[in-house]
Amino acid sequence: MKLVPLGDRVVLKPLVCEETTKSGIVLPGQAKEKPQQAEVIAVGPGAVVDGEKIPMEVKVGDKVIYSKYAGTEVNLDEEDFILVKQGDILAVIE
Repeated sequence: MKLVPLGDRVVLKPLVCEETTKSGIVLPGQAKEKPQQAEVIAVGPGAVVDGEKIPMEVKVGDKVIYSKYAGTEVNLDEEDFILVKQGDILAVIE
């Protein structure tokens, strides 16, 4: 199956975060924060506001930082994805 976002939505695949700190401390599952970095997997066509199309600012393959509690988590074919609106993406990592 394939996720195809509508409007100004973006499909993100969370980047794997390290389970140990730089000093070597292993973090238990409860202490880990939800990762906020992800890779763009699919991009919708863009929103239409007052009859004018708003272009998408991200593209497939971009690494981005998104809002901590944004989006809807989806599990498809044993993989985790997050669907967010373009406005919930804070920055592109270059």
